[in-house]
Amino acid sequence: MRATNRMWTAAALCVLAGGSVVIGQNSQAPAAPATAAQAGPGAGAPPGGAPPAGARGGRGARPPLTPEDIAEIATLESLPAWKPGAGNGDFFIGPDDYAPAPEITPKDGVAKGRVETFTLNAADSKFFPDTGLRGASPTRQVTVYIPSQYQPGTAAPLIVSCDAYGARNNVLPTILDNMIADKRLPPIIAVMIANGGGDGPGSERGLEYDKVWGTYAEFVEAEVLPKVEKDYNVKLTKDPEGRMTLGGSSGGTAAFSMAWFHPEWYHRVLVYSGTFVGQHRDETYPRGAWEYHQTIVPNSPRKPLRIWMHVSQNDNGSTSASEGLHNWVIANIRMAKALKAKNYPYQFIYAKNAGHTERKVIEKTYPMALEYVWKGYKP
Repeated sequence: MRATNRMWTAAALCVLAGGSVVIGQNSQAPAAPATAAQAGPGAGAPPGGAPPAGARGGRGARPPLTPEDIAEIATLESLPAWKPGAGNGDFFIGPDDYAPAPEITPKDGVAKGRVETFTLNAADSKFFPDTGLRGASPTRQVTVYIPSQYQPGTAAPLIVSCDAYGARNNVLPTILDNMIADKRLPPIIAVMIANGGGDGPGSERGLEYDKVWGTYAEFVEAEVLPKVEKDYNVKLTKDPEGRMTLGGSSGGTAAFSMAWFHPEWYHRVLVYSGTFVGQHRDETYPRGAWEYHQTIVPNSPRKPLRIWMHVSQNDNGSTSASEGLHNWVIANIRMAKALKAKNYPYQFIYAKNAGHTERKVIEKTYPMALEYVWKGYKP
């Protein structure tokens, strides 16, 4: 599902690149309630952890939370606060302190990387040609960030962002400029790819991102990254330890799917408000991405992945019963539990007094999330 906070745009769901993040137009979820900021102080969960009255119920009429659902969500109230240097596990942020991280602001004296864009034509694609699906676009834009520290001929670590998350207003490039200069991250090249258009079931974006498969990763590997290398005279590492996927909402599910189905390409994953719900169902995965935490992760051997993930208190479907397979809060709780049970290195962040892929959450957490995901990387 596309992120619905209008502060962010549709083409910016897989890479956080500039001052504001884009979360998608024309979301098919019901009209958003007032955000936490609009509702005023004290709009967090009532005693016991039940979602506030303004929380989202998801698309269409869905049954309300059951007592068991409410009890499951209430467990989030006992999480420890997320702090710099935190290790694996579950944490909370909020409900009030959402000051933007300083790394999102350009700094004097910090060398700026190069930002380029190019266009891919759907008609030229072997993976996603003119499909005729709802919202399908004949073209998609790709934004490429190359750090000033990149040495030609060397293999650079890589971030691939779905929905071009972070490309708008150079959010991700600015963060990378600052963190690379501080030697908190290696000189990473970021490739921020717009989705194919539309949103939700029956759309091009829904096919690419919500379907549980590895085909989107194969498209990126075959049709996007080789063009980046050729056109900009760079070399991207083939080492999966040096490759990260990034996304929010359905783009977050796509980011996870890229690494899950192709761990030979990606070992690091960063997800905001992941759509691990029943969005795109088929014969193989009848519950769609809900299968990840219900059957796929629990029943599969542990893979060499390192994951940072988030959900917000008032995220999509937060007042709807889990039986409808469309409650983002419960889906992400269960995803974190599944990862923990299999001993994955992961962080799960619960954002109080916040909504789906909300800008204030991303601006506060993004640099620390990147630092966690890249921990232990050695070129």
